Parts: sequence; structure tokens; C-alpha cells
Amino acid sequence: MQCSQQLHLSFFSTGSSASESLVKGKVGEDITVPCFYSVESSGDVTSMCWGRGKCPSSKCYQPIIWTDGWKVTHQSNSRYRLKGNLHEGDVSLTIVNAVEADSGTYCCRVEIAGWFNDEKSNHDVVVEKARISTASPRTYTSEQTTAPGSTSESSSTSTRTWPPVPASEATETVPGPCSNTSDCWDVTLTLQNPPLPHHREQYSDNWLYIGIGLCVVLLAILSVALFLT
Repeated sequence: MQCSQQLHLSFFSTGSSASESLVKGKVGEDITVPCFYSVESSGDVTSMCWGRGKCPSSKCYQPIIWTDGWKVTHQSNSRYRLKGNLHEGDVSLTIVNAVEADSGTYCCRVEIAGWFNDEKSNHDVVVEKARISTASPRTYTSEQTTAPGSTSESSSTSTRTWPPVPASEATETVPGPCSNTSDCWDVTLTLQNPPLPHHREQYSDNWLYIGIGLCVVLLAILSVALFLT
């Protein structure tokens, strides 16, 4: 993807002076630095170079690309490419997958026969960092409950955060059945030693009442018998 912004571009002029332009792009993009020269016939095709830094009095300082006019003869890095039609004078430089270190001045020099006839242009390239979203994370909460009538009914609550928050920055609290160790111990003892049912005490009271009733009946019968006698 090519996505570069050219703020100013000056046309070349013969002579020792050099034109200048400013090209901006973002990290990770392909940035194209424009450079052209006039080609009216095959005899006008000529060699040229790209270098880092301003154009010197001859050649290119720290050359990154050289051509013989028809093809690239030297390339210091595979990220530096000439994608235009060299035969038509399009020698624009494309920096593939740009990084911040690519920022700086680039020299485009087209060699023209004769003294001080070379066409030169200096291009200031600025590679900026991509913007990072500062939107606050959103939290979504969902609840799940077992259907009525099942053996046990339970509910759980899960919380999700978007965008994801790093584990070092996130604090998650999971509710548990016990607030501390002593509570869990009390629950365990209760489950292991359940309280005795109350129906045994009720049975003892019933037999006591029945015994008292039988005694009263027997005393009544004895009293009647003695009275008749």
C-alpha cells in the first residue's frame, strides 16, 4: 500500500542549483519520493543515483540506488525500489515498509552530459508514528442461571473487557463460598456432622404420655373394683 503525502514539489532546472521538496508518511507504509527527468527519445535516457543527505557537487553521498538509465545496477537495501518506468524518466524512489530511521534528506541526481548539467533535487522525508487509539475499554457483563427443575440451581457472572487489558494491569475478583478459612472449616464440620433429627425426641415424649395414660386407666379400674367389693 502506498500512502504518502507530498507537501511541496519543485520542478527541476538545469544548472548547479537543486530543487527541494517535503514528503511525509507513517511507519509501516510505503512512501514514494518523486523524481523525474525529461525523456523525448532513447538517447535522453541516462544514469542517475539516489543517496542519503543533500546532493554534493558530484555523484551521490551514501548512494542507495544506482541505475544505468535502463535498469538498477546497485541497490543497498531491498526496501529501496524504483517502481516507475525508467525509460520514460520516472526514477521516483519507493521506501517499502518505512521506519522512523528512514527520516532524513534524500538526493536524486540525474547525470546529464556536460559541466554542471546534472539535475539535482533534495527531498526531506518525515516518517511519523501511527496514531494509537486512546478509547477507554468497555466492560460487558453476562449472567447464566440453570433452568428451573434441575437437581441444583446455580448462577455465575462473567465479565469481559474490550479492548483486552494486559494481565499485569487487570484485577479480577472471583466470588467464593467462604469469606475466610474459619468459615470454610465451619461449613465442613457441619456437612460431616449433621445435627440429629428432632423426631426422636418427639417419639420419647409420646411414649411418656402413653405410659401415664395407662397408669391412670389402671388406677381407675382398681378404684372401681375396690368400690364394688
